[in-house]
Order: sequence, then C-alpha cells, then structure tokens
Amino acid sequence: MASLGSIQPYGHLVRSARTNLAYVPRRTLTSTVSRYAQEGNNSPNEPKETKPNPESQQKSSKPSALSSIKNFFFGGNKSDAPKPTIRPVTAPPKREGSLGTDSIFAEDEAGPKLITKGRTPTSRKATDGEAPTEEERAAAAAERTFAVDKRNRATMQAVLDPKPNTRLRWEKKMVIREVRRRGRLTRTEQIMRTEREQLAKSHFFKTSIKKLGPLARQIAGKNIDEAILQMRFSKKKAAKEVLEHLKHAKNLAVVRSGMGLGAVPPKEGEEVAPKPKPVTITLKDGSKKTITDPTSIYIDQAWVNRGPYGYEADHRARGVINMKRPPYTGLSVVLKEEKTRIREWKDREARDLRRRRALLWTPLPDRPISQQNPYYSW
Repeated sequence: MASLGSIQPYGHLVRSARTNLAYVPRRTLTSTVSRYAQEGNNSPNEPKETKPNPESQQKSSKPSALSSIKNFFFGGNKSDAPKPTIRPVTAPPKREGSLGTDSIFAEDEAGPKLITKGRTPTSRKATDGEAPTEEERAAAAAERTFAVDKRNRATMQAVLDPKPNTRLRWEKKMVIREVRRRGRLTRTEQIMRTEREQLAKSHFFKTSIKKLGPLARQIAGKNIDEAILQMRFSKKKAAKEVLEHLKHAKNLAVVRSGMGLGAVPPKEGEEVAPKPKPVTITLKDGSKKTITDPTSIYIDQAWVNRGPYGYEADHRARGVINMKRPPYTGLSVVLKEEKTRIREWKDREARDLRRRRALLWTPLPDRPISQQNPYYSW
C-alpha cells in the first residue's frame, strides 16, 4: 500500500516540477481533434498575404502548456521562427445534380433525355429568343453526351470482375470440358436448348392450403386455355385469384419465352410449310390425347406455397376481442409446350419397348456337337 501511495498522478508531477504552470488533465494529449499544420499561410482556404495582428503576436509570445512541458523534458526551443498555423480538416464541396425531363418532379426543367446509347441532354434555350441552329445543337449534344460506351471500365472492373484469377480458372475448366466432349451436348442441355418453359409464382392469396390445393390439382396437366375456362366458371372463392394468375402466367410465357406462337410465318417467295399432322399420345394416367398444335401451352406442374399468417380482430360480446391468424398461400405453375409432352410420350414408349424385349427368351443357336461330354458345352 505504501508503494502504491507514493506514485503521484501525472498532473501532480507537472505541478511539482513547474509551479508556474496550470493544471494539465490526463486526457489533454489523447483527446485532441485531428488537425493538419502547415508552415506559413499555404492553405487553399486562406489568403496568401495577411497583415500581422498585434494581439495574435502577443498570444504567440506566451508559452502554452504543451510547449512548456516539451521544453521541460527535451530542452527549450529559443528559435524565433513563426509557428505553423493549424487548419481543421474540411470535406470537399458536394456536387448536386439536376432532375431529368422524365422525372415527375421536373416539369419545366430542361434535362437529359433517354436514348439507346445513353442520356443526351436537351439543348439550352436561347437567351435572345432565337432558336439554336443545327450545328449548335449537334455541338452541344456531342459535348454533353453521357453514353455507355464512354464509361471508364477500369473503375467498374472491381464490380464486374472482382476475382479475375477465379474467372480464368473457370473459363479454362469449361474449355477443357468442351474439348473432352468434342462439342457434344448432354441430354439435359439439348432439352433446355430445344424446348421452352416458364415458371410463374403468384402473390400470396388470403386462403389456406386445404382450399387452394384442390384447385392446383384441378388445373395441373391441362391446357392453359382450358384451365382458365374452368377457373372462370368455378364456384370456389379462390378461383378468381387463380384465374388472374393464370392469365398473367400465359402473358409471361408468350412475351418472355415466345411460347404458343405457332409456326414461323414464311417470307415472301417461300412456300408455305404444311401443317403438322395430329398426334395421339398416351398420358401418364393412361388417358388418350390428340395434339393438333405442338406449340400450344399446357400446365406441366402446379403446386401450393405456404405463406405468412396475418392478424384480424374478432369482436365478441362484453368487449372481448380475439385475434385471428388467417393464413396466406401462393400458387406456382410451370408452363410448357405440347411438343415436350410428345417427346416424353416417345421416351416412355421406347423405354417400355426395351423392357419388353429384355423379357423375351432367345433360343440358343443350333450347332453340331464337337466333343463327347456328359453335358452340353453350349
């Protein structure tokens, strides 16, 4: 205890050494704001030539607490050189842009217009009331054109190609795979390149899985137009939501995947291609179906997704309020073309034919006996 009591704090040590100094707190040297010191007035925010202020000279002549401590431990500094000025760290001014003409908040402001190559600002209005010439408009557009081609790819490389070595290794791996396959595609790749499909997920309906599941099983495997017709005349409450989702899914399949458009129309001078003959196939459930248009859309899969539970107030007698938790459910459908169903039917027929052939008994060949053994050698 005696040894610990003999150690004096930093402030008491300074006062014992130099009695003419003020009290120096412990956090003085560590809690100062970061500043930059420059010799003279070379700061860009200050003028180069300033008149000397007598009050500032008097203040600078007085020793500060920090300089007194430095002189006490490391010796005095008797140089009369001017002390460096201290300026705070300031951020550069922020540049603010303007709204474009396509913005709802810029009605009268002339801004850039959206074009295929980028955004080209409109020409400024003439101050004297005269319209600018074609040359002036072209020069202004050339100077103020912000096209995509003029972007700096070096600054975008950190996002577009964050790991170049990994990308090079992946490209090398893909090239080696193609060389080993000799350009041949796998069964899955060939199907994905020749057949179209579209997945459409709906928003959450305010219904349960028990009520929406039968509707999903009802439309699975049917043509998209037939499913829409059944949902239109269905008495179920959730059928209206399913009907709107099927219409939206059909539009997505036509616009995004190009499904259900039929054969390509012939060009001028070309012969009209004959229409495909109707094909009668056998479905998985054993029913027969005749397909006249291989590009027509049907629902290959339809399943139900469980969603969140909501909150509803149930007002009861005597001011009692119970909280209900109604479920929300979504519907997902996978749309494909009829030629996919034809290909699957052919695959099933070929597989069944191979299985039947494997069960057939093949007799042994009729060969003459070459050796006299107690048993047959063949």
